[in-house]
Amino acid sequence: MPKKKIVYFCKECGFESSKWMGQCPGCREWNTFVEEPAAASGTSAVQAAGAGAKNRPYVLGDIPAGEDERETSGLGELDRVLGGGIVPGSLVLVGGDPGIGKSTLLLQVCRNLSARQIPVLYISGEESLRQIRLRASRIGEFTDHLKLLCETDLSRIREVLLAEKPGVAVIDSIQTMYDEEIGSAPGSVSQVRESTNVLMQIAKGQGITVFIVGHVTKEGNVAGPRVLEHMVDTVLYFEGDRFVSYRILRAVKNRFGSTNEIGVFEMKSSGLEEVANPSEYMLDGKPTGTSGSVVSCAMEGTRPLLVEVQALVCRSNFGLPRRTAVGTDYNRVNLLMAVLEKKAGQHLSESDAYVNIAGGIRMNEPAIDLGIALAVVSSFSDFAIPDDVMVFGEIGLSGEIRSVSMASQRVAEAKKLGFKAVILPSVCRRNVGQTEGIRLLYVSWLREAIAVVKDLQ
Repeated sequence: MPKKKIVYFCKECGFESSKWMGQCPGCREWNTFVEEPAAASGTSAVQAAGAGAKNRPYVLGDIPAGEDERETSGLGELDRVLGGGIVPGSLVLVGGDPGIGKSTLLLQVCRNLSARQIPVLYISGEESLRQIRLRASRIGEFTDHLKLLCETDLSRIREVLLAEKPGVAVIDSIQTMYDEEIGSAPGSVSQVRESTNVLMQIAKGQGITVFIVGHVTKEGNVAGPRVLEHMVDTVLYFEGDRFVSYRILRAVKNRFGSTNEIGVFEMKSSGLEEVANPSEYMLDGKPTGTSGSVVSCAMEGTRPLLVEVQALVCRSNFGLPRRTAVGTDYNRVNLLMAVLEKKAGQHLSESDAYVNIAGGIRMNEPAIDLGIALAVVSSFSDFAIPDDVMVFGEIGLSGEIRSVSMASQRVAEAKKLGFKAVILPSVCRRNVGQTEGIRLLYVSWLREAIAVVKDLQ
């Protein structure tokens, strides 16, 4: 028996080497090489998957394209994240923590598409047909246009896809698929890379939209080589706290739309339900008349999202004050507290500070800087900011309140939810213009913003 050739792959970028190296020459990362058997030479599954496609050059103007080719998924939040709907022939990777709802989301999409008589093939390598049926019974009724297949052999899956030619196919999950021509175990770097390559050729050659479910590592990244994310058209991450009912769908890569949009869902017994107004959902349960709490506004793509910023400042029992940030950047909180100490006269050097974005959501936009600063001052001085006041603005190191984008949309969202006043940067005055039914308080400096808030008592 000839000895199998061993090669080494980088888990981050897919760089191939004949020997192990500590640092990858491709992505310059350390300790990312793993040992895998080399793939067999000859006619590959990728070539077989693309067989039948007419490979000839086209003039750019002769290629039909348009937004009307998108197919709605039946879930408005998912269509928003995808950029307006499902693009035929695209390859979409969906990642997320175990039990977060990836399979439930895709099964609901399959239900909506099959109801419109679009042929759908759901391929599962983790669950039996009976398990899928039990989960589907909670979601609703399905039509005969949805077909299920439990298979992990990639050659068999390729044959079924080419024979059935569905409009949409779901692979759950890519880590369970294997190719017999590759000697490594399912889920290895070689298997994941080659399986995705085969599915990509089928999607592009046959015009089949393929959704791939991917497991994530403890760092939150999709398991397998980083080249997996480069091969697909769209990468979606399904996020959420296990202890709250809402889920957030976020695009980190999208060749057909923006990567700034998010979709908000609520997990219920009947499946995932869209949250039409996430701002109202995030502010549900906000305490009234308490210090250290203020409502701020962040933008997620074109959608304004109102969140509650909480702060707790108390005297430190040790020589080194403690700083904790949940839901926002820890270093940004330290920077804002330094600005409050130096430019606003707030003596915080002997106090512990704890900052939290309520609801388990994570926000890193600079527009919530003013909300964090005012929440800290409110808790430190023990005064309550009125519940009908919303604030937003970026804070510079000199204590100035800087402009933020889409100020008019933020004000409109506050007005829609019944807020009576908004504290915002003075440089946004021209963009907002005249707005009736809500009081606009423009500030230029952090000291001025603190004084305005205290005058509202």
